[in-house]
Amino acid sequence: MRPAFSVIFLTTLIGVGQGLFLALYTGQTHALFGLLPPQDGRAFQAIGSLVSLLFLGAGLVASVFHLGRPERAWRAAAQWRTSWLSREVIVLPAFMAAVALYGAAHWFGWRTPLFALPGGYGVDPTLLLGTLGALLCFALFVCTAMIYACLRFLQEWHTPLTVVNYVLLGGASGFVLATAFAAHAAPETTAFFGGWAMVLTAAALVSRGATLVRNARLKPKSSLRTAIGVKHPKIAQKSMGFMGGSFNTREFFHGRSAAFLRSVKWLFLLLAFVLPLALLAGGITGAPSLLALAFLLQYVGLVAERWFFFAQVNHPQNLYYQVVG
Repeated sequence: MRPAFSVIFLTTLIGVGQGLFLALYTGQTHALFGLLPPQDGRAFQAIGSLVSLLFLGAGLVASVFHLGRPERAWRAAAQWRTSWLSREVIVLPAFMAAVALYGAAHWFGWRTPLFALPGGYGVDPTLLLGTLGALLCFALFVCTAMIYACLRFLQEWHTPLTVVNYVLLGGASGFVLATAFAAHAAPETTAFFGGWAMVLTAAALVSRGATLVRNARLKPKSSLRTAIGVKHPKIAQKSMGFMGGSFNTREFFHGRSAAFLRSVKWLFLLLAFVLPLALLAGGITGAPSLLALAFLLQYVGLVAERWFFFAQVNHPQNLYYQVVG
């Protein structure tokens, strides 16, 4: 497939925003049960929610560049019964609204307990909004990933690992950003967020590595014979079918060599996983300046990973249009 940078930035940016929100909510719930020092709601959760919204909004803006008629974007939500894309279009703004309300509740100090859990733990509006936001966050991860995982004819995507990767990669990038943010806004929680960031990054490495191994072993279900409906054992394609090119020849193949794809693969494995793990280890043990660098490198690596995610897919139509004998 030919990667579209608008979609690459959409998925990576909203992934960071989702992961950051989950980190903020995780910090609050741990503090509720006394497992973590309480954070300043204004300095940490409210400002953090604003940063999360900025990433989500940037992703939404990036998606506009992928639309042929942006003024008709609202119609994308019409097929929510059958389309994962339509569900994503509905869930994303709902999640953004929940994040905005969560941040506003912390900023204005809406912390009066509404009821108590067993053990005397008070539940205030921020916790209810955070729980709603977390549910919408995971729903958004699933909707975004299923846009690709539901396509059975694209074997590289049609696997539960696609959903797992979207959740883990988004969660890892958000927690790495939360670690860098905590180093300035809530230093006493830096090790907590850094530890979770390392766990999620390592888990994402295992999951993404499993996907690479799986995809390398795939055997195409289609052939040139099935593409044109001819069963003759010797078929030689002499033309791609279009002398001047077409949408099919441009949009379903990246045009890069196998060596280039291998380079991108090793690049994103290094930038998205190996270097961030090393920088996180150094950052939480006495060099907080490394934490921001860990996030920046990881995000660049995730952009490369998402480019590879799209480019690696072998669309069946390329059997007919892309091979020239």
